[in-house]
Formats: sequence, structure tokens, C-alpha cells
Amino acid sequence: MRKLLPKNHPFRLLLYLEWILLGIAVLAVFSPLLVPHQPRILRLHHLRVRYPLAAAASIVTLGLMGLRLPVKSRLLPGIIYTSLGFGLSWLAVMLGGRGGSVFPALLLVVVIRGCVMFPWSGRLLVASFAYVSFLLMQLMSFLRIRPLGVSLGRPLPRVFRHMPSEFLQGIIINLTLSSALLFGLVLVFVLLLVGAVLSEHKSRQELASANQRLRQYALLIENQATLQERNRIAREIHDSVGHSLAAQSIQLENVAMLLPEDRGKLAHHLHKARQLGKEALQHVRQSVATLRNHPLQGQSLPAALAKLLKEFEATTEIQLDAKINLTSSLSAEIATALYRVTQEALTNISKHSHANEVRLHLLESSRNISLLLADNGRGFDPDENTTGFGLEGMRERAEALGGSFSLTSKPGQGCQIQVNIPLPE
Repeated sequence: MRKLLPKNHPFRLLLYLEWILLGIAVLAVFSPLLVPHQPRILRLHHLRVRYPLAAAASIVTLGLMGLRLPVKSRLLPGIIYTSLGFGLSWLAVMLGGRGGSVFPALLLVVVIRGCVMFPWSGRLLVASFAYVSFLLMQLMSFLRIRPLGVSLGRPLPRVFRHMPSEFLQGIIINLTLSSALLFGLVLVFVLLLVGAVLSEHKSRQELASANQRLRQYALLIENQATLQERNRIAREIHDSVGHSLAAQSIQLENVAMLLPEDRGKLAHHLHKARQLGKEALQHVRQSVATLRNHPLQGQSLPAALAKLLKEFEATTEIQLDAKINLTSSLSAEIATALYRVTQEALTNISKHSHANEVRLHLLESSRNISLLLADNGRGFDPDENTTGFGLEGMRERAEALGGSFSLTSKPGQGCQIQVNIPLPE
């Protein structure tokens, strides 16, 4: 059950309708005491033969129950909740009388809540039980049955007391049948009204969900277009700059082979130029690999991350505390995004943080994937970071999958990155 208030109630119209019906019931219980110019002895008689305060307490309890509805619970809590509502309705009538005014309003409150909790089959069952309860109350009132010594109906007006009993009985039967028919029509109207409100609410939820999915698809398409552009740039780098650097390295090697042995200084410079060319070629190949669309290269995310972390430790000699707990197979989009974010964060740590300890936690829950990267480096002020350090790219990758990205850092206190990506339902 969850607490429902006007500000978070999914069906405010139904909540206000309940309050109106409960207010009518309370006024009906106390109406004999509110009649002007009524002799004091009649008011005391009403308090002796009826219990309006106890009836009002039952009505208030029924109203407070509306603040906690078992909307998303199992069937049994809903049945118990509805049965308690019917019980309080009967108790209010037996203690306070005035069944013709109080009971229909309370039954309608129970039916409205039943419509919110149950599907159509359950709604019809609750409405049928409410109608049978109303007919039973009418029958008890007609037969002058007094549970707890309280009359369920109103006393006959004086004008009817002098009429023949057969004629009076016919009038009462006609009024009872008319009340039963009218209450049945009201039940049908309430069922249709609540059904329309629930259908409209469900349509709004489906529309909001569809809009959210469309936004996610748009971000994915934008991300895909970005990745395609990266692939195009990678091919151009590989085909042009990479080829030129490879040719330069070969030419320098040929020159070195043709140089006389006594020109050692020139050979040294050529050797250095050749090394620089090889390093540039290696950097180009790394950049091309980074820009590729499928960095995992057919591996699972844990295997790819294990390789990445091993290379990071070998090249930086930074102590790494890694905890990876993934129980399900992730989609290519989510796995690629998490790998890229981890790769970019580790690159930033190796270049800028001057840290000697890094903590990486990649955990999976029932609803999302959580990635935490923290270091004990020098930190920085995020507001003064003008270079970006690839942070915007990490944020875009997370948000493209409907997730979130947060960064916490202060000078001298290290840096922490938190990424949460929801799992598809």
C-alpha cells in the first residue's frame, strides 16, 4: 500500500467525489440534531436510540482508508480492504440509522475504490455485492428489523399514519422499488464514469511511455550517426595519414641503411626520426581503434574490461580495485557505452589525476546498471574545467540510453564518476 494525498493521487476527481459522498453521509447521520425548532426531548431521544458519534467514527475510518489503497498489491489485500469497507458501511448504518441516506453514499465510496483496485470482473462483483447489500438494507427497513436496537429507516410522517394499511403498504413497496432501481442506475453510472477515468489515465501513461521511448530512440539515432561519422574519420585517418607515416618510416630506414658508418650523428637523427614516425603511426592506429564502432571486438563486457584494466595497470602502475558483477547479457549499445565511459575515465586518470589508487565498481540490479569510477588524485574544480577531459562525451553516452551521469570532484580530494543506465524492460 502507498499513502495517497491530493497532490500525488492518480485520480483526484475520484478522491474529491469520495469526500463529497462521505460528507453527505456524515450530515445525514447528524441531520435529526440539526433540524431547527425541534423539541429538546426529541433530540435527546435521538441520542438515546441512535449512536451518531459512533456512526460518524465509522464513516471517518472509511474515509481515512482511502489514503492507503492496495493498488499494486496482490488480490487478497484488495479483497480484505473491500470487505472492511462494506463492514464499516454496515456498522455506520446500524449505529446511526438513516439507512436510506447514509448507506447508498458509503456503498458508492466502496464501489469507487473497488473500481480502482480491480479489473472489470472485480468491479462488477463489487458493484453487485453493493447492490445486494442495498436491497438487504431496504428489506430490513421494510420489515422493521432493528439491529442493535436502531431503526434503519425514517419514521413515517404523520400524514401517512392515518391511511389504510393496504394503501400505505403499496406506497412503501413502490418507493422501495423506485429506490432500488435508482440506486442500480447510479451504480451503472459510477462504473462507467470510473471506467472512463481509469481508461483516460491509462492512455496518458501509455502516451508518456511512448514519448519517453521516442526520445530514447532519437538519442540512439543521434549517437549512431555520431559513431558512423567517427568510423568515416577513422577510415580517412587510416587511409591517408597512416599510409603516409608508414611510407615515411620505410624511407627513413632506407636512408639509414645507405649512410656511411662515419656519419654517426646523422644516423642518430635519422634513427630518432624513424622512431618518431613509428610512434606517430602507433598513435594513429590507437586513435583509429578508439573511433571504431565495436570496441569490444566480439568479447563480453567483463572480458573486454578485464583486458582494458590489465593494460591500464601495466602502463600506469596505478593500484586498481575492480569489482564487476554482471549477471545478464547486455545489449551492444549498453555494453559499448559502459566500455567507452570506462576507457575515457581511465585515460583521464592516467593523464591528469596523478593518482595511485583507482576504484571501479560495475554492478547490476534488477532495474539498472551502475558504474562507479573513483581515484585519490589531485582532483579539480568542475566549474573551472574548460578542456572537458571527455566528460561531455561520457555524459552524452549515458543520456543517449536514458541514463544519468554525475561527477564529483574537488581540488586535492580526487574525482568520482557515477553512471546509471536503466535496463530495458
